[in-house]
Amino acid sequence: MSAIKPYNPPPAEYSFSYKQNPVSGNEINGLGVSEKVRAKHIFHNPGNLMLEWGALNDFFTMINPWSVVKHLLGNLWVMRARDGKVANKQRVVTDVEAMTEEIKEKAISLGASLVGTTYLEDADIFSGCSVPYKNIICLGMPMDREEMKYVPQEPAATEVLRVYKEVSRSAMELAAHIRSMGWPAKAYGEPNSSDILHIPLALKAGFGELGKHGSIINKEFGSNFRLAAVATDLPLLYNEPVDIGVEDLCLSCRRCVVDCPPDAIADEKQMVRGEKKWYVNFDKCVPYFVKTFGCAICIQVCPWSVPGRGVSLSQKMLAKRNLKTST
Repeated sequence: MSAIKPYNPPPAEYSFSYKQNPVSGNEINGLGVSEKVRAKHIFHNPGNLMLEWGALNDFFTMINPWSVVKHLLGNLWVMRARDGKVANKQRVVTDVEAMTEEIKEKAISLGASLVGTTYLEDADIFSGCSVPYKNIICLGMPMDREEMKYVPQEPAATEVLRVYKEVSRSAMELAAHIRSMGWPAKAYGEPNSSDILHIPLALKAGFGELGKHGSIINKEFGSNFRLAAVATDLPLLYNEPVDIGVEDLCLSCRRCVVDCPPDAIADEKQMVRGEKKWYVNFDKCVPYFVKTFGCAICIQVCPWSVPGRGVSLSQKMLAKRNLKTST
């Protein structure tokens, strides 16, 4: 399958606006802040928080078509059992490596295509939230490329929410399985922001590297996948971050930059909460995201998202880097 071009993308012009503009989302996100501080909720609302951009999020929810809403409601129904009673008898873990492998195999059997384990630290938790667990199991599930070729139109948005629902189901069932072993576990799988930052955790768990478009690029699936997670105290070994050559490609590739209608993607890294990294301009991106049912153009036009291309692309990027280093 070849690279995707956006399907009839509308212009970055809007029939909605705030009477009084909220505080810049870039400011809330910590753009330009050199100190390491925790991220704040800003748009997606995990509960009843009063957010600066909350009205636009509410509007986004109300204008989504039924094909999208039905999966959103299905996701909420699935995640009703994200937490629950822990079995009285706890399974003793004497071989942490074997337990880690067992849990990963269980996650795969429940539908996940990507599984990684890592630790939880303050930087992985939103400001004002707490998570009383030490370990995280990250799950990933790819989207149907045939449906995603319609970005930024309704069929693609429907596929995004369908996959969120399915990967949430995998997380919920995995958490229930761990609780049946006598260990506490809570699933995180709603598409709205929750207590944890899924992307930084998945990066630590070895899913891939951060791309210029602000999303993870995985060797096999590119950015064409969605995330969920399980927080637990079950003893686990941790995966390590990976280097698959994403940096080498993003430094020279401008595909997502060129194809972004609101011009929200920068060619250079920026300082965000004490870390210089790729960053997408929130104030430009989110209004277009709302207008187009969640957009997703940037993650689909990425060369790495073309099925079957990722492994060879990684090999090519790393080989070029090694050759440059050796000469």
